[in-house]
Amino acid sequence: QLQLVESGGGLVQPGGSLRLSCTTSGFTLNRYTIGWFRQAPGKEREGVSCSSSMGGRANYADSVKGRFTSSRDNAKNTVYLQMNNLKPEDTAVYYCAANRLLFGSNCPMVRDYDYWGQGTQVTVSS
Repeated sequence: QLQLVESGGGLVQPGGSLRLSCTTSGFTLNRYTIGWFRQAPGKEREGVSCSSSMGGRANYADSVKGRFTSSRDNAKNTVYLQMNNLKPEDTAVYYCAANRLLFGSNCPMVRDYDYWGQGTQVTVSS
C-alpha cells in the first residue's frame, strides 16, 4: 500500500518549463525524505534533488541548481519538481522515491530509498 506515482512529463522545447508531480499513498509524507532521480538511455540513474519536511532541507544536483525547484503539499501527499529553462541534456525518465531517513550534506543514494515510482518521460528537443 506504499506507492508513488509520477506524472507531468512530456515534450518541451529548450528553454521551456515542466512541473512533475509525485503523488504518494500509504505513508505520512512529511515523515519521509523524497528524492527525484533521472535516467537517460545508456546512463546510470542520477540524483536530481532530495527534500525533507521534518529536516527542513532541500538539495539539488549542480546540473540543475537555479533551474529546478522541489516543493510539496503534505495535505495532498504530493511532491512537485518545477523544471525551468530546460535543456536537451535534461531529457530522461524521471523518478521519485521515498525513504524514512533524514539526510545531511548529501542526498541519500539510490540504494537508500525504500519506495519508487514508475517514472515519467521528459523530452527536451527543438
